[in-house]
Amino acid sequence: MSVLRGKKILLGITGGIAAYKTASLVRLFIKAGAQVRVVMTPAAKDFITPLTLSTLSKNEVYSSFTEEEGELWNNHVELGLWADIMLIAPATANTLSKMAAGNSDNFLLATYVSAKCPVYFAPAMDLDMYKHPSTKNNFETLKSFGNFMIPAGTGELASGLSGEGRMAEPEEIFQFLEDHLSAFLPLKGKQIMITAGPTYEAIDPVRFIGNHSSGKMGYEIARAAANLGAKVILISGPTHLQISEDHIHLIKVVSAQEMYDATMAHFEKADVVIAAAAVADYKPETIADQKIKKADETLTIRLTKTQDILRSLGERKRQQKLIGFALETNNELENARAKLQKKNLDFVVLNSLQDKGAGFQNDTNKVSFVFQDEVKSFGLKPKSEVAVDILNEIINLFDE
Repeated sequence: MSVLRGKKILLGITGGIAAYKTASLVRLFIKAGAQVRVVMTPAAKDFITPLTLSTLSKNEVYSSFTEEEGELWNNHVELGLWADIMLIAPATANTLSKMAAGNSDNFLLATYVSAKCPVYFAPAMDLDMYKHPSTKNNFETLKSFGNFMIPAGTGELASGLSGEGRMAEPEEIFQFLEDHLSAFLPLKGKQIMITAGPTYEAIDPVRFIGNHSSGKMGYEIARAAANLGAKVILISGPTHLQISEDHIHLIKVVSAQEMYDATMAHFEKADVVIAAAAVADYKPETIADQKIKKADETLTIRLTKTQDILRSLGERKRQQKLIGFALETNNELENARAKLQKKNLDFVVLNSLQDKGAGFQNDTNKVSFVFQDEVKSFGLKPKSEVAVDILNEIINLFDE
């Protein structure tokens, strides 16, 4: 999954021949799951039409402070605040000079000066212009402002000459942004193991003991962790959920024993373990080879304890951060604190079946983080947001 997914990208296009490449660039961003808005200088329209970019981005294209009728003002400040990333590509020598000087004589430049987000620029000009001392000074000035330069490539130029100054190709610009953003993700380089869903303990070939866990919470944590740069091992019990994001390795299991074996196999290399699965505490002592036929009025099944995965992980824990879940129906805090101590956890994510909208099957959850001497409680939220809260707390543990 691209780190650009969900990002709001403001693409500024200036009047250079390389502007024709921005159609491909917009397509790459949209395919990655980003939202794209386009701002053009008037000169850029000579190289690519606003209609093309509007069709590809599915948004209006801006190029002036007012609409043609002159009755509606385009708010450059609002656009600048909307963006998570501003990219100016191609960035001509003329525009770069104005950016360095703080000149805002067109809508694109006014938006640039208003932007609060990281700004990237991809220069495009002839080789002598690219090498000119004033251009080099403008590069350094813009970088000193905190902007990021996407270096030009070497190749055939519009003048017919060959050399440095050719705008980076759309795929190269896309990859530059991916790599640059990934390097600053808070969980970059971390490996996170997550358990999710229920386990099924066989009674006979067609029946099992299970629970109502859907796995939604664990899957949302996996997605959020991958978005924050982590490599994720997701060990999932039986569930209808699907996940195919990059950096998530899905291991499917059925029983508590299979989940135990999988977690032990990957624990040593994990930096963080989040045990969100609802693992069966008991399993049938024996499993019938054939389907049990209905005969007597009652049926007795003798159960035996499953291996306690979380306690075993706590006993093996060294540098890992270990987080457990507790779903309670009474004495919630008391039981969560007991779990925290007995299983050597960093904190417990506690939710209660007494809270409407929390627990199994729901798309929402209401949780508290239980520490040894502190409890942090949250309101009802979508599980995707709860996942982010959990991971932010884990990031705080690494910062301590």
